Amino acid sequence: MFLGTHEPRLDDKGRLILPAKFRDELASGLVITKGQERCLYVFPSNEFARITDQLKQAPLTAKSARDYMRVMFAGAHDEIPDKQGRVMIPTGLREYAALEKDCVVIGANTRVEIWDSKSWKSYLKDREKGFAEVSEEVFPGLF
Repeated sequence: MFLGTHEPRLDDKGRLILPAKFRDELASGLVITKGQERCLYVFPSNEFARITDQLKQAPLTAKSARDYMRVMFAGAHDEIPDKQGRVMIPTGLREYAALEKDCVVIGANTRVEIWDSKSWKSYLKDREKGFAEVSEEVFPGLF
């Protein structure tokens, strides 16, 4: 499980140093792809394989499923972090998420998300009020 918020920076070559607490779980390989809200999703390779298996169940006749899979898989990049825990973020993915220098890396349960720092702050500002006011209907019986 990935938890927490970290604020690394992209280097001049487009590499990001993964937070130390995430490195062990990502050391054997990961997949970076486009996520919702213009962030990037980072999955351990085995979790990405599990999701891929689930997506195989979607009918090819469902246009929304085809569209989602095309964007997700066409933008995907597999990577093995180097000894310093750095991963290369390809140009296309950096452009999609508007990543320049200052980033925010968050733990999001079974995945990691990479955000542009300004985009994350704006997103969080917009969503924290709703989070504080979540009612039982959103997650019935959870709490």
